[in-house]
Amino acid sequence: MDRADSTGYCGMYDTVKISRAALHMWEEPCISGEKGSGTVFFSGCNMKCVFCQNKEISTGGFGKEITVERLAQIFLELQKKGALNINLVTPTHYTLQIIDAVKLAKAKGLKLPIVYNTSSYEKVETIKLLADVVDIWLPDFKYMDNNAAQRYSKASDYVENAKSAIDEMVRQQPQCIFDDDGIIQKGVIVRHLVLPGQVQRAKDAIEYLYNRYCDDIFISIMSQYTPCTDLNDYPEINRKITQKEYDEVVDFAVEIGVENGFLQEGESASESFIPPFDQEGVE
Repeated sequence: MDRADSTGYCGMYDTVKISRAALHMWEEPCISGEKGSGTVFFSGCNMKCVFCQNKEISTGGFGKEITVERLAQIFLELQKKGALNINLVTPTHYTLQIIDAVKLAKAKGLKLPIVYNTSSYEKVETIKLLADVVDIWLPDFKYMDNNAAQRYSKASDYVENAKSAIDEMVRQQPQCIFDDDGIIQKGVIVRHLVLPGQVQRAKDAIEYLYNRYCDDIFISIMSQYTPCTDLNDYPEINRKITQKEYDEVVDFAVEIGVENGFLQEGESASESFIPPFDQEGVE
């Protein structure tokens, strides 16, 4: 839809709005490395996850509006700071502006891989637009069950859209390529956040990913779920996951043959791992 004069479902107009642009150390090791990922947090979101850890910017509207030219400049500033890549977080509703900004930045010397950090609630047409822009796809695969997707994210058609989107991502980047330091340069890493009490659903998601893509992708099994919003209406997920729950999911992944994967330590389930949305790097 035309968002020039009104907001879309994402809550944003068509002017780019971001809340932070800084080196980020808390991604997968092959993305953050020791120098950090040049992470740009976009305001707004095309999903409505009740447990969102970034609610301040996803639905709260926090951030600063900037031009496409300023976004391109931010990419170059992150490169100058030593970033290993440009990591676009929740970028979908600004796809066209991002394409223009990347082109501008590359014309001025941007050499870093572009990471597209998304919920996977995408149209295939959008992913195709980014074929010559994105080097590393970092999608979530949140659910294998549309009932859960509707209850927790207000997305009753999530599963079919996410499957199709990830298929296109893998078609574009069918192999993970790393440099000599183990930093990813191209490929697909699919994340699954384990929710409390949802062990079987997590297993179903991981089994699907492995059966579908085998070792062509990396699977990141995440334990960082933190109930930092009001979840009184969702008591079944109003707690952190237990170590036993997480271990059961990891053990299952190993049993079915997953070798290309990433795990998280238990201490990642903490609000201290949520970055401050303080407009660092925006001005």
